[in-house]
Amino acid sequence: MVFINLALVLYTIRVWWERLSGTLRPAHLAFFWAGFVWDSTGTEAMRRIMGGRFELNLHGVTGLTALALMLVHALWASWVLVRGKDEAKRRFHRLSVLVWAIWLVPYFTGYLLSMAMRG
Repeated sequence: MVFINLALVLYTIRVWWERLSGTLRPAHLAFFWAGFVWDSTGTEAMRRIMGGRFELNLHGVTGLTALALMLVHALWASWVLVRGKDEAKRRFHRLSVLVWAIWLVPYFTGYLLSMAMRG
């Protein structure tokens, strides 16, 4: 859970920092990749805790979707920065908030599932 919470903090900072700054910068990219790494690490740790199984439910499907979107998003951000076009850097944030919002679905369903298991 530490890894997933760290991913939440890093990804949230990155999304809103980029949006408020109005353009994509290399420092934002570092937070993109760090959030992806911590989310991947946390996801793998949770999979192992669950005995190595994947459950085809809202949490499992949205979790894999969100992880894939994070990867595509980070790759796209890398590509935008390498290309260096100012207009693309300014428009990049439009998708960032949507990907972050989608990522929140498995975060909160995972939280709710863990609370239900304890309760």
